[in-house]
Amino acid sequence: MHQAPHIIDTTLRDGEQAPGVVFSLDDKLKIASLLDEAGVPELEIGTPAISTTEEEEIKTLIQQGFRFESTCWARACMNDLHAAERTGVSRINISFPTSAIHLTSLGKGRSWLMKTLHTIVKEAKSRFDYVSVGAQDASRTQSEWLNEFVMEAASLGINRIRLADTVGIMNPMSVQSLFADYRNKLDGIELEFHAHNDLGMATANTIAAFAAGASAASLTVNGLGERAGNAALEEVVAGLFYSSANPTGINLETCASLCQFVEEASGRKNALSKPIMGEKVFSHESGIHCNSLLKDPMSYTPFNPTDIGKTNQFILGKHSGMAALIDALSSMGIVLDDVKNRKLLEAVKRVSSAQKRELLRSDVLVLYKELCGVN
Repeated sequence: MHQAPHIIDTTLRDGEQAPGVVFSLDDKLKIASLLDEAGVPELEIGTPAISTTEEEEIKTLIQQGFRFESTCWARACMNDLHAAERTGVSRINISFPTSAIHLTSLGKGRSWLMKTLHTIVKEAKSRFDYVSVGAQDASRTQSEWLNEFVMEAASLGINRIRLADTVGIMNPMSVQSLFADYRNKLDGIELEFHAHNDLGMATANTIAAFAAGASAASLTVNGLGERAGNAALEEVVAGLFYSSANPTGINLETCASLCQFVEEASGRKNALSKPIMGEKVFSHESGIHCNSLLKDPMSYTPFNPTDIGKTNQFILGKHSGMAALIDALSSMGIVLDDVKNRKLLEAVKRVSSAQKRELLRSDVLVLYKELCGVN
């Protein structure tokens, strides 16, 4: 790792672009507040050119006095620059279509791209303190084209270059190669990676980018975003810390309430097994696992769940063992002899298998009463 990773959250911009997701101003203020509390240093807070309402809401966010840096996203056109400037934002990220497929879909070509790069960057530098240039669909851009674009952008004195894996086709090896190459070519310019999760590699790709010398990465809470979403803030932060010993300074315990709120505000429910913040990622049923976890909470977890304000949960069902059952009974103030414990465990396994589900404590209590003849 070359430097401390700089985390940019784009939940309020790219996250809200997930189909059907709309954040109210109150939602945005709450999300921004939780991100600020967690210690996220920069937020991409929206696209002002969407509407006058969006422009006013971004202005309101900026006026709150949050500690994070606020950045607006813009297309490579004057209208977007003007809309961003009216919000009072001091930082802008300008996205340029660089791949042949994106240029063709817009009826543009390479000559338009390079000419517009010069015109827009010059204008942006006169209006904003910090200018980032994004290569949209960089991962599908012919390497010679991408190199020409990146080096030309760098020569214009911008602050940061964003390389976007817009349709999520990269893998950790190709990401590492790309960023190692540009880290060697560019001096004094920040390099940012923007990953999408279409092939399920966004988190790994982002960590690979940092390992190869990326300065920053843009992420969303819960991986919210278009199609399969973006690299997830909480996954990247946890992955950098626990897998790469590369802390970001972001508080994962605060992220727990942040992730929950974004679930509610977006209407996009996380999978129960979603890494880091899924409702059941610290739930265990296997008898072997539960027995070990009762002795050492780290025996079958990558990190202590108390780090994010959670605890290991033991599920009673088909795969349960005696240790988990005794622990559950103890929590209900029940102590049985070995014979009754074995009979009750057999009943738990039988009922769980028949009903194809885990058993709640209330279910176990019913079985206990039947076994012991308790009313």
